[in-house]
Amino acid sequence: MRAHVVRVAVAAVLVALVLLAVPLAVVIQRSFFDDERGELERTALAAAVRVGPQFAAGDEVELPAPETEGQLGVYDLTMRLRSGSGSAQADDVTRRAARGVVVRGGSGSDLVVAVPVSTSEQVIGVVRATTPTSEVWHRILLTWLALLGVVLLALGAAIAVARRQARALSRPLESLSCTAQAVADGDLTARAGRCGIVEIDQLATAQNTMVARLTTLLQRERHFSANASHQLRNPLAGLQLGLETALDATRAPDAELRQALEDALERSQHLQRTVDEVLRLAGAPSGDMVPAPDETAVELIARAERRWHGAFAEAGRRLDVAVHSEARSFRLPGRTTDQVLDVLLDNALRHGRGTVLITVREATGAIALDVTDEGALRITPRAAFERGTTTGFGSGIGLAVAREMAEAAGGRLTVSATAPTAFTLLLPGPVV
Repeated sequence: MRAHVVRVAVAAVLVALVLLAVPLAVVIQRSFFDDERGELERTALAAAVRVGPQFAAGDEVELPAPETEGQLGVYDLTMRLRSGSGSAQADDVTRRAARGVVVRGGSGSDLVVAVPVSTSEQVIGVVRATTPTSEVWHRILLTWLALLGVVLLALGAAIAVARRQARALSRPLESLSCTAQAVADGDLTARAGRCGIVEIDQLATAQNTMVARLTTLLQRERHFSANASHQLRNPLAGLQLGLETALDATRAPDAELRQALEDALERSQHLQRTVDEVLRLAGAPSGDMVPAPDETAVELIARAERRWHGAFAEAGRRLDVAVHSEARSFRLPGRTTDQVLDVLLDNALRHGRGTVLITVREATGAIALDVTDEGALRITPRAAFERGTTTGFGSGIGLAVAREMAEAAGGRLTVSATAPTAFTLLLPGPVV
């Protein structure tokens, strides 16, 4: 691009200089010839003053020496040279001046000016002044060389300015190209800077916006895969356990078989809700599609207790619930609450200790769900919600997913205590 900008700028300056210099050169040529003819006329007039009335009677005339390499002479009416220097016989220019007018012309390689000499309104002779044309051309060529030097100097200055401007214009574009290449190589944090050129800054802003949107889309895809694998793990395990129980119950009384099948059906329904919630979160991670409250707190907590009671019992731990009376009439988004509770209970089962307590209470026009265990949080509350952060085994994305789900539902998930560990989910919950 730099070479292209320089070529365009130099071509434009060169055209401008040619359009200016050529007419100026023609004007210089004409001006020099006109000035020289004017000088010859003044010389001839000064000599004509020295020619007296007795010139026609044969008196001699003394003429001043010509100031240049030319000739200066006086001719009588017979067109013969009487004094000074010049051709012995008058030329055509001199003959025409004998008619009483000043004549400018040329003779061979000389410029000629002839001035008539008059007495009592009668022409008695002609003064002829000449100068070599080569002398005029010599001065013209010297002036043209000076003009050419000025043109070359201007062209050199234009090239220097063009190169500087080309660098100033191409550097931001080269930076944009490097940024685009970095993004293409996988660095989604690369952003183009501003340079102060409005059009290039607009291009940089558009590129940054495009990269930001692409980054968001890629993060959604990556988060969807991670969220889906994390959130579907426990429901699938529960469904498998329920089906195995149903298989064992085929050898048991019908009542046990029915109960096993009902448990498996509930787990499959929970799996469906999990899939729907993960898909909703992938489509609207910023909370653009807030789910409507559709279930009471009592129903949600009872369902969560049924899902997780067996897992805690196998681990030799207790799972207790407490729903305050003022919170029983609140309705909550069922799918979101289920998913967040699953993450918090799974986190308490894997990383917590002792009895786990789920408490549902009113919190100034909203509803708060507290999940508390008897362990201690070994990382900072802020780090607990960062993807990839874990205190042991596990992917370290569960709490991050839970917070995204809570925010997508218009709520908030926080660490309310670190020893013992307590997480609080705040959700808007209008009273029925």
